[in-house]
Amino acid sequence: MLKYNHELIAKARKLRKEMTPQERRLWHEFLKDYSIKFRRQKPIDTYIVDFYCHDAKLAVEIDGSQHYEEYERRKDNERTAVLESYGIKVLRYSNYDVNTSFYEVCESIDHEVKLRIKR
Repeated sequence: MLKYNHELIAKARKLRKEMTPQERRLWHEFLKDYSIKFRRQKPIDTYIVDFYCHDAKLAVEIDGSQHYEEYERRKDNERTAVLESYGIKVLRYSNYDVNTSFYEVCESIDHEVKLRIKR
């Protein structure tokens, strides 16, 4: 069972209102109306994931350039390990990926959802 940190609800709401352009595009042009429900800025344990699909146990993270610095990569690896301990698969895409290969990102997410829910 997922741990749910109620203290993160206000922060998650704020993040929903302040999505990056890449998160906004992925949400409005793909995930919002996807056939399997995704949630935005979902608190899980002590983290807030950008997008989460409960049925597929899939988290989608959109990373800005700061995520490629050594300290941030270590934090991301720790975060991924915690999420994986719940059986959640984490897909990471860069802002650049969303900007330049949007349809490929969407196809990759769609493929993983279908693999995980076996539809």
